[in-house]
Amino acid sequence: MAIIYLDNAASTWPKPPAVKEKMAEVIEEFAANPGRGGHALGMKASKTVFRTRAQLSRLFGIQNPNDLFFYLNATQALNQAIKGFLKDGDHVVSTTIEHNSVRRPLEYMSRTKQVEVTYVEPRGDQLFYLEDFAQAIRPNTRLLAVSHASNLTGVILPIAELGRLAKQHDVKFLVDASQTAGVLPIHVEEMSIDMLAFPGHKGLYGPQGTGGLYVHGEIDLEPMIHGGTGSQSESIVQPATRPDRYESGTVNTVGLAGLLAGVSHVMEKGVEAIGQHEWDLVRKTIAGLQEIPGVTVYGPGIETQRVGVVSFNIAGVDASEVSFILDQQYGIATRAGFHCSPLGHQTTGTEMAGAVRASFGMYNTEQEIEALIGAVEEIAAAFR
Repeated sequence: MAIIYLDNAASTWPKPPAVKEKMAEVIEEFAANPGRGGHALGMKASKTVFRTRAQLSRLFGIQNPNDLFFYLNATQALNQAIKGFLKDGDHVVSTTIEHNSVRRPLEYMSRTKQVEVTYVEPRGDQLFYLEDFAQAIRPNTRLLAVSHASNLTGVILPIAELGRLAKQHDVKFLVDASQTAGVLPIHVEEMSIDMLAFPGHKGLYGPQGTGGLYVHGEIDLEPMIHGGTGSQSESIVQPATRPDRYESGTVNTVGLAGLLAGVSHVMEKGVEAIGQHEWDLVRKTIAGLQEIPGVTVYGPGIETQRVGVVSFNIAGVDASEVSFILDQQYGIATRAGFHCSPLGHQTTGTEMAGAVRASFGMYNTEQEIEALIGAVEEIAAAFR
């Protein structure tokens, strides 16, 4: 039975063939330590890291590639941004759709640094409105931290407008692009984004163990990790120069080679084209699922664009059971549960049972969506 993979919001699969090829090339030919030696292999590894940084900077409109730092995932990047920036008594504005990779660091800072957090909720149509964010800003607000799009409902936040709002109030703007990097256009300068966290293994089609954080050159974060950087080794003090200040230890050269291949593939295909393809699949999925008796689809209406995520439930059937049946009987991989977004499930009324999530990537097809709809229809009928 062929696998239909609909869990791309967790990690995209399959990857472009060049991702595996480039990773294998590094392992076989020059998997030396970048930035730690002047020999030819080390210099070749360093060049790979530099090229990846430069390509990502082109994708996100980053003027200085040294303002982009590599981490193992978006979670590490978000922890660096939040914990390295906030101080005692600060106020943060965020949302109720945040992934735990945003919410848990914020709650940690609330407990340990007396940081206050206001969570803006979507309105009844599951959309966010600029005036609600404006009303949440206080005199001591220093950070606006939001997801570009929900990993539960796929709702897209008005990032450019929020960036302008933050700038007007002298508030720094942190964006979690875990669901949108490589899917929606992102330009940090045009959108007034001060810090941008992203994973490499989702919409950028790189391997797991890759991700990064852009930080505007005027923002000085306290590094979360200290250690060897390959530079200023004679000093016991962490270097002030970027990116070394935020990249202690050996970076994942093999993974970054794969990420470079993935990002290059995305840029070749076109971010807008990929986003449109996913939106077409979302609309087809919603339209089909809404016709099935007993099925509830969550999020904004079909007329509102969202990223490639559709969450649903079948009345009277546990979400985990639905996902298990889809996998075992139909070969369709989805995810069930709370998707690391407990507040998000409160907004959809699924905080007790969770939901089944189908999420799409550039390689999914309309035929696969039809297979999903047919499988859900059969499961729903069997439990009626």
